[in-house]
Amino acid sequence: MQNPSSAFRGLLKLTTDVAAGVAVTGVLIVVLIQVASRMLGVPVSWTEEGTRYLFVWMIFLGLAAGFRTVETARVVVLLAMMPGFLRRLSVPIYVGSCLIFFGLMGWTGWLLVRQQYMMNETAATLAIPMWLIGIVMPLSAILGVLGVFDSLRNRRDFIALDDPAKGTPELNLAEKAKPMAESNS
Repeated sequence: MQNPSSAFRGLLKLTTDVAAGVAVTGVLIVVLIQVASRMLGVPVSWTEEGTRYLFVWMIFLGLAAGFRTVETARVVVLLAMMPGFLRRLSVPIYVGSCLIFFGLMGWTGWLLVRQQYMMNETAATLAIPMWLIGIVMPLSAILGVLGVFDSLRNRRDFIALDDPAKGTPELNLAEKAKPMAESNS
């Protein structure tokens, strides 16, 4: 029998990675249809809009996948210059800022989807409800929060900065930047 934790990780990976992969494949196919139809002299009107909406889905699902695997850009320069006791706060700062970001993204996305649904908006050439496009924002916010907790549990060493108390030498960015500044002048 499979461990519930590994089943959850598998489902989360399937949802984020595979869904983003499907969106990438969709973008590729739709762009190929667009190029081929224009070369044949019979452009298809829905391809530009379809590419745009698949790209939006790809970006948001890729964002959630990136937080699951801790492959996101983080600004650690300021934290790296701090003393060790402040550096130990890197994980709570990372998790807190991620939760705030995904909370705002989910809330804003939900308001957008609700507005699109209430106004009965449809895409111009695809004739599909716009809330089907916008639902990716709150969905990826949920997946992003789950991804942060999964990465916290399984990849915490990628999140945490090195702690000088553990014998790791401190990073002194000011001294490292001095020779670079002298060589540039």
